[in-house]
Amino acid sequence: MLSGSAWADSQLNLTQGVTEISRQVYDLHMLVLYICSGIGIAVFAVMFWSMAFHRHSKGVKPATFHESTKVEMLWTAIPILILISMAVPATSTLIEMENNDNAEITVQITGSQWKWHYKYFDQDIEFYSVLSTPREQYENLDGSSAAKGEHYLLEVDKPLVLPINKKVRFLITSDDVIHSWWIPAFAVKQDANPGFINEAWTKVDEPGIYRGQCAELCGKDHGFMPIVVDVRSEADYELWLEEQKMLIAQAAAAEKASLSAEASMDEMMQLGEQLYLANCAACHQVNGAGLPPAFPALKDSPLTTGDINAHIDIVYNGRAGTGMQGYGKQFSLKEIAAVVTYERNAWGNNTGDVVQASHVNAVAGDVSADGGAEPEKAAAASAPAKEEAAPVQAEEDLSKVYSMDELMAMGEKVYNTSCVACHQPTGLGLPPAFPALKGGAITTGDVGAHIDMVLNGSAKNPAMQAFKAQLSKTQIAAVVTYERNAWGNNTGDLVQPADVDAASAK
Repeated sequence: MLSGSAWADSQLNLTQGVTEISRQVYDLHMLVLYICSGIGIAVFAVMFWSMAFHRHSKGVKPATFHESTKVEMLWTAIPILILISMAVPATSTLIEMENNDNAEITVQITGSQWKWHYKYFDQDIEFYSVLSTPREQYENLDGSSAAKGEHYLLEVDKPLVLPINKKVRFLITSDDVIHSWWIPAFAVKQDANPGFINEAWTKVDEPGIYRGQCAELCGKDHGFMPIVVDVRSEADYELWLEEQKMLIAQAAAAEKASLSAEASMDEMMQLGEQLYLANCAACHQVNGAGLPPAFPALKDSPLTTGDINAHIDIVYNGRAGTGMQGYGKQFSLKEIAAVVTYERNAWGNNTGDVVQASHVNAVAGDVSADGGAEPEKAAAASAPAKEEAAPVQAEEDLSKVYSMDELMAMGEKVYNTSCVACHQPTGLGLPPAFPALKGGAITTGDVGAHIDMVLNGSAKNPAMQAFKAQLSKTQIAAVVTYERNAWGNNTGDLVQPADVDAASAK
């Protein structure tokens, strides 16, 4: 049984909230509850009274009338009146909830797996809001979880800050899957759909911290996507705006300074580890082993041990059609450089690469405030330093001829690290976005078209990305050979690096 204090603390009803709309919703809820309760009491009272006083044992004989126009009119009219008494206030409340007129502040809210992005219109302020609960509290990494905090899984690094007594309009959308932005105290719950913008609004009467969650099942870390809104007085809100503008200016200055700075391996590894554990470990795991096929391993991966530019590009821009999102808007250039450095040297990868902010800036197309060299020239000038001189990588031998066994072994490895997340280990794909390769027209048809698609991607299907910047020509030859001979395709085609080189020259 519940103790007296536990019973007192339990929530048995809808909360009233801190906005006029939330109170209207509460009043509507109570009105409907009272009406339904009254109907239930009346119906059961008549039923039990009839059972008690009209039972057969008392000798009561049932009435013999067949119909009554008056009764039928009553049991039609009374429910209509009851429905009207509920529909009028419900309609009024719903109309008011959708009325965004005369909003004084507009905030764009974008859901991503698994964080929120807030952008204040007319203020040039935007930031990501990410779960800040320590991983030790929700991951049983060492056999015993840490003690839960007061706001376990309901705390973030940067809350949405709003002023009291101001009508705030929300424009809600998504970068990937369907999310739902829900703050119970505001009576605001609106879906975030990719490709669409939904609207909502609030006007909070009381300052304070208000918490909510994503209310739509949006993936494996759906439970780690909280919402925190910090409502302040108008004066404190203005101070916060000035503080944010100052921080943005400082960040821009630091970003500019980082382009000419050379950070050490130790500094970048330490910063990179912090960022990786907070933002990447949920998918790729603390040990870099990933969760294949959706989230590939980074340990001993061709991406993290191969071409540095391709590695930077995927961290900065992400990869369309997969769960890998770009961090170019969320991280500074130095932070992206630190994450890439960490991934290239952790878990035994040990490439020795120390990526600098200038290299990230070059690969990203020169996003620095003052502009700079052309990306190709800047990339060459800002190649990552190494703590120790690394051996020069041998140039790819495009004239070498490989056997079927060699290409199949190499191709299977490349496929399992770069293609399996979309097309599955069995080659059956995830139609229609990711078509089957087993018995597929592309893998059993024209070899040239197959090579071209792997090299350059598909214009008809944006989910199929180009791999020419991520894989060597030998690797592309191997993976095409593998796809054309695996899963019973058995075309017998043997694609060599020279074939890929000839196709890329067209």
